[in-house]
Amino acid sequence: MSRALIIVDVQNDFCEGGSLPVGGGAAVAKGISLVLDRAGDRWEHVVATKDYHVDPGAHFSEHPDYVDTWPAHCVVGTSGSEFHPELVTDRIEAIFHKGAHQAAYSGFEGTTEAGETLAGWLRGRGVTEVEVVGIATDHCVRATALDAAAEGFATTVLLELTAGVARGTTDAALEQFRAASIAMTGEPVVDA
Repeated sequence: MSRALIIVDVQNDFCEGGSLPVGGGAAVAKGISLVLDRAGDRWEHVVATKDYHVDPGAHFSEHPDYVDTWPAHCVVGTSGSEFHPELVTDRIEAIFHKGAHQAAYSGFEGTTEAGETLAGWLRGRGVTEVEVVGIATDHCVRATALDAAAEGFATTVLLELTAGVARGTTDAALEQFRAASIAMTGEPVVDA
């Protein structure tokens, strides 16, 4: 039995000062780094996802509804697509890029540069359990955790290391986690 940490979208554009900031994003980046430093061998593997948009079509809008359409964010080649500087990345073994030409919320929609999927990567290393952290609790963390459970991984969301966009959508995400038998610890940061 092997456990992996999945760090979801801790990128500049999703933290304070970015084009689509989530309140508390920078603090989450710092918190993840502290846990990685102190956790020792809690996780046999650590991976990360990135929103990595080239031309995601209708996902971007000049008049976003913040449900299906959003301001431009995490565009390939911009500083906004890079990991936040508070996130220490030396333990990250693989990065899964998602959303080049479409909306993509779940890390399980992403691939490495070599084309390997997140589910395939984890299974190839004998991972049976995942813990999910990152941004945003109510969007990409939610989708990644739900897909992890659907893929058969024992899934826990470390809510204290997540930041949510809004209280209503974050609470709805927590209900979805409960319905999918996803374990949770702590409370998410919601500074909306």
